[in-house]
Amino acid sequence: MNSQIRTHELVDRRNSSVTELLNIISAPEAEASRILTICNSCRYCEGFCAVFPAMTRRIEFNKADIHYLANLCHNCGACLHACQYGAPHEFNVNVPRTLAQVRKTTYKDFAWPRQLGVLYDKNGLMLSLALGVCLALFLLLAIVLNGPLLHEPLAGNFYAIFPHNLMVVIFGSTFLLAIAALGVGLVRFWRATDPPVQMSMNPKGAVNEALHNALTLKYLDGGHGEGCNESDSRFTLWRRRFHHLTFYGFFLCLASTSVATIYHYALGLQAPYGFTSLPVILGTIGGIGLLIGPAGLFYLNIKRHSDHGDQTQKTMDRGFIALLFFISLTGLLLLVLRDTSLMGSLLAIHLGFVLAFFITMPYSKFAHGVYRSAALLKNAIEKRTPNKLNLGSD
Repeated sequence: MNSQIRTHELVDRRNSSVTELLNIISAPEAEASRILTICNSCRYCEGFCAVFPAMTRRIEFNKADIHYLANLCHNCGACLHACQYGAPHEFNVNVPRTLAQVRKTTYKDFAWPRQLGVLYDKNGLMLSLALGVCLALFLLLAIVLNGPLLHEPLAGNFYAIFPHNLMVVIFGSTFLLAIAALGVGLVRFWRATDPPVQMSMNPKGAVNEALHNALTLKYLDGGHGEGCNESDSRFTLWRRRFHHLTFYGFFLCLASTSVATIYHYALGLQAPYGFTSLPVILGTIGGIGLLIGPAGLFYLNIKRHSDHGDQTQKTMDRGFIALLFFISLTGLLLLVLRDTSLMGSLLAIHLGFVLAFFITMPYSKFAHGVYRSAALLKNAIEKRTPNKLNLGSD
């Protein structure tokens, strides 16, 4: 009798805690909890991606679990097209759309400063481009106030237009602030999702697995190697390819800037650098990747089926993609025309879009790469941790 009373007390306490949880989570999080519970009963999609095996390690889904699984999802769409409980079924299960809505919630909740999380709702295509154009116009005005806009060829000497130290202070400080904001958000996300701290294996294996999955975009293959669903049920790898071009293009451009910094401060080699120099080669290859990748992603974003992902985030996605595209376009034009009278104007336009990108970076789609990488690491750690459900059944 006493054991029955204790059981009833535990059930009542559990129901009370679940009710309390549902009172504090957002509507997308509550919907995600409902859908994940249905999926956990079905398990047809268990081999599709990391979300479904991670899901089976849980019976209930609290706020931390939902945030973790939402950022683990790569929105490939494979589960939606395979789901027997999707619309028009009364369960109306749509994992990609629901988890995409939750991801946006995590970006806003973990933003730093927290008040700026509202920018995820406002950082759309027009705002991003308008900010880039306004900053470019400001820099063009600075050139006009100090001399002619169309100047004599300066042999590619950017510092004759904007002094080196001035550029370092403005762009370096803005970039570091953006990285700091993303770092604080990442720490908040990691703590909130309560990652396991004890592993049965060396943590190096978990880090290596997470890095491999992030760098190869493993879970954009649909779980079968054939890719994502875009506008219909056909599979395509183009989304993965365009992501790779964008991802590695960005880091090649970052590497170009880093090598140029080493040249300047460590080796005493001053810009401009020759077309066959390492900074220019890295920047050119990266710029081409950042031209093709964002253009392809923009096209797929327009074509993608309305049931895939959160439609309210399309403007945020496109704003981020557009800034990357125009940074690359103006950068490549600047490289080609750097020894002409247009160099100053092109430099101002290019730097305007770069500065706009740095300012919006912590509150744009850039955040998804940061949180998704953290979720992949948590998943790799979790796989090396004894399953509590199995332990409880012994």
